[in-house]
Amino acid sequence: MYTVAVKRDFVAQHYLIGGDWGAENELHSHHYNLELQLHGETLNEHGYLVDIVDIEYHLDEIAAYYRDRTLNDLPEFAGLNPSIEHFARIIAGTLAEKVNAPNLSALSVQIWENEIAWAAYKQEL
Repeated sequence: MYTVAVKRDFVAQHYLIGGDWGAENELHSHHYNLELQLHGETLNEHGYLVDIVDIEYHLDEIAAYYRDRTLNDLPEFAGLNPSIEHFARIIAGTLAEKVNAPNLSALSVQIWENEIAWAAYKQEL
């Protein structure tokens, strides 16, 4: 199985809801690192799993959309605690709709909210 990964970073804000997590319940920022991993068994006619330039375009769009925003205020987080687990799933779903490469079998999104904590979501295509 081949894997290609591309990363982007951005700063966004959130506050956790539904529990008592101390300072995490207050509005605060994270410098998120987003990594998209694309998986497939075969390469295309050019020897690529996917066109990285196309993937970079979509990741730039996503980073620009979330940059300097409060996740709690966005419709995709309505009724959800804006955890990095939910964030990874939401971004994976968005990217699954945008990435167009017939040889891909799955994609994974990994989001780091700091140097020690991350969550990931894998979606079959």
